[in-house]
Amino acid sequence: MKYESKAWAEPEGPCLRNFDEQGELDSVNGALALRPQIEKILDQLWEEGFDRIFFIGIGGTYASAMQVEVYLRGRSALSVYAENAAEYLTTGNRRLTERSVVVYSSVSGNTPEMVALVDKVKAQGARVLAFVDTPGSVLAQPDRWDHLICYPKNEQLKFYMTANYLMYKNGEFPEYDRYNREMEACLARGLAEVEKSADGWAWAYAKSKAAFLKEHPDLPHYFIGAGNQWGATYSYAMCYWEEQLWIRTKSITCPEFFHGMQEIITADTPVTLFMGEDEQRPLAERVARFLPRVCGNYTIIDTRELPMKGISPEFRGSISHLMMHAVNNRVDAYLELFLRHPLSIRRYYRQFEY
Repeated sequence: MKYESKAWAEPEGPCLRNFDEQGELDSVNGALALRPQIEKILDQLWEEGFDRIFFIGIGGTYASAMQVEVYLRGRSALSVYAENAAEYLTTGNRRLTERSVVVYSSVSGNTPEMVALVDKVKAQGARVLAFVDTPGSVLAQPDRWDHLICYPKNEQLKFYMTANYLMYKNGEFPEYDRYNREMEACLARGLAEVEKSADGWAWAYAKSKAAFLKEHPDLPHYFIGAGNQWGATYSYAMCYWEEQLWIRTKSITCPEFFHGMQEIITADTPVTLFMGEDEQRPLAERVARFLPRVCGNYTIIDTRELPMKGISPEFRGSISHLMMHAVNNRVDAYLELFLRHPLSIRRYYRQFEY
């Protein structure tokens, strides 16, 4: 008898593989519903006063920290920093004081660098706002936070909700109420529609990348991005293609691309550019103008081409990284299939002590 697993049967075309629409809607809407809880916590911190805010992470959570820092950098006078947990443990940062606030997110709730980081900043007297996906985990224990919100996934959204209310409190976001009305009415459905509209393209992109990889297994794929898309670029290359799919990658910012990497791009070099809609879009547009002149194997994913019904144009930049993530969800579902490589397996990560 021939056994055939439906989960790994290769479709003749796009099929919205591994897409749970209702689950996605519930997940995003559930995260948006955290807003009153986030606001209450930040009201208390605001009343107590603070000198600086540090978004700290490691790996993918550091990428999210970078995204929220660049989002705030050009919009707010608040002193906000993105910090890598492992670097902080070795180098420290004298700007972080007993009057500072540390914001972090953890999926597992037991990542060693984050556990050590929290212990260190708590010993210094800093206040900790923790977003932890896993109740009962090490980082969810009462001695490791001053304020805790347990809710799975949506890390970037939770960070941006925090940032938006901080700007509102600081008199820098007069559109806050209208912004949230639009997000709470339209974001979850909009992101689901992005996944559905991108599915056919993602199937073709993944199929072509899988075929190219089999012919050129040692050639890295280059990812480029700017603004809040840089965090998306960095995280996608490292946490998804390298960690989950074992594909060699290189990621770089759009401005730095022109100071080194551009010289090794040839006609066959695989390149993907993430283009968002925030203030750093012109940096990505410069790369987009350059690539066709030297490369015949490039892809540009532009969130401006994606649907997002009900969200005002001036707000799209603040969610373009979420839109890119929705597109990449579709790519990952098909790469996993074409490469016959489950996203859940690891060679080394958390497999033994190191």
